Amino acid sequence: MVNLPCVIGQEVTRVDQAEFEQVASLFKTFHRRFSGLFGYVQTKERSAQYLQGLLVQRSERRNAENLAEAVDGATARTLQRFLSESPWEHEPLIDALQVFVGERLNTSDGVFILDETGVAKQGQRSVGVARQYCGTLGKVGNCQVGVFLAYASARGHALIDMRLFLPQEWSSDAARCEKAGVPIEIAFQSKPQLGCAMLRQAQTRGAFNGRWVTADSLYGSSPDLRDALQTDGWHYVMDVRSTERLFTTPTETAVPTWSGRGRKPTQPHLVEGASPAQGVAELVTAWPAAQWQTLTVGEGAQGPRTYQFAAVRGWECRDGLPGRETWLLARRNLDGSELKYALSNAPAPTPLVRLAQVATTRWCIETEIQTEKGQVGLDEYEVRSWRGWHHHMALALLAGAFLLQLQQDWGEKDAPADAPSSRTHTPRGAAQTHLDVARPMGLVGRHPTPQRARHPLPSQTSAS
Repeated sequence: MVNLPCVIGQEVTRVDQAEFEQVASLFKTFHRRFSGLFGYVQTKERSAQYLQGLLVQRSERRNAENLAEAVDGATARTLQRFLSESPWEHEPLIDALQVFVGERLNTSDGVFILDETGVAKQGQRSVGVARQYCGTLGKVGNCQVGVFLAYASARGHALIDMRLFLPQEWSSDAARCEKAGVPIEIAFQSKPQLGCAMLRQAQTRGAFNGRWVTADSLYGSSPDLRDALQTDGWHYVMDVRSTERLFTTPTETAVPTWSGRGRKPTQPHLVEGASPAQGVAELVTAWPAAQWQTLTVGEGAQGPRTYQFAAVRGWECRDGLPGRETWLLARRNLDGSELKYALSNAPAPTPLVRLAQVATTRWCIETEIQTEKGQVGLDEYEVRSWRGWHHHMALALLAGAFLLQLQQDWGEKDAPADAPSSRTHTPRGAAQTHLDVARPMGLVGRHPTPQRARHPLPSQTSAS
């Protein structure tokens, strides 16, 4: 296997040699844990080279050519073939990744988080590329979209799984899918369906104990996803759109009496005089000031992360009728701006502070996605095939797991905390291009503080 210090070349002089050798040894041990999943000896070697290339801090894109220049003994052709043609499967690597991350982050009150990100692409041949909304661009554009799963606890946070979103224009075109190497059994799945599949896989793998799930309104406003999470035993606190409707008082329904003419009614309706469901924005606007509580949910780069929260019990609206009992949680800034709404199936005794903590954990996945784009090239790949996309993403997540290990073992204890998700992220162009003498290999610069000490969630016994 390539010696990690050789990757850095002349920059070795900037770091204490003993420290550098320790990091190189850690990397060898880390890679050895996963190397058996890549098959042949040559493929194992390529996996070490590619992983090392992702971890090196560079200003250039991490494509095969630039990685080959950074890694001793690698060539662009061999790395590209490893990514696009090698037959190793990414799923066993994700299995092993989750076991590794679980050993470092798992707690009984951990939170799973769903989110997606887009990567702008030119042309029409890259698998899954289409004109669709791209959060990175902030508009509709030609891009690929990946759905990601993260796990967060008082011990830290990490990305632990991913799925490529395949638009219907792709899934309905068998010839196009075959050319891109999409497995024949892959059918169209919405983003909430992809998220549900990842959660079920994580549940099956068993590396994490947490039962909580949070996500933005794209996921929370999917009644099918909420139903699936309820059936599978999760407690969710997910954002919903302001147009989501809710019943806040017990409402009777009945099957109308048959008049004797026409088809006999079989479906229930609201009884005469019953109050209809209301939009959540309308409901929250009417809440009195006394209903809101100011709560601090964590520490941020600029001090405590404090918002106002309020919650009521109600019933979901399904086809105009009352459905499952739910929490409606609202959050706003201290000045009353940026209202957000969430539904939760958590039990009635759940404290407001616990609902608030779970809902505001979503910043962790936003931070992780942006961080792994900047630090390990999550969005820097030049592959067109299904296999190539999944290979790169799995290795980028693995590189992120190694950074997690360095953070926890080497992080500076007196550095400032992470920025909250509302803060503008540092662009990729500002990533380090040299080694910081204060941090082994410059890699722990991914997050300034060791994750194990960051943003603890107060322990709650109810519904955790």
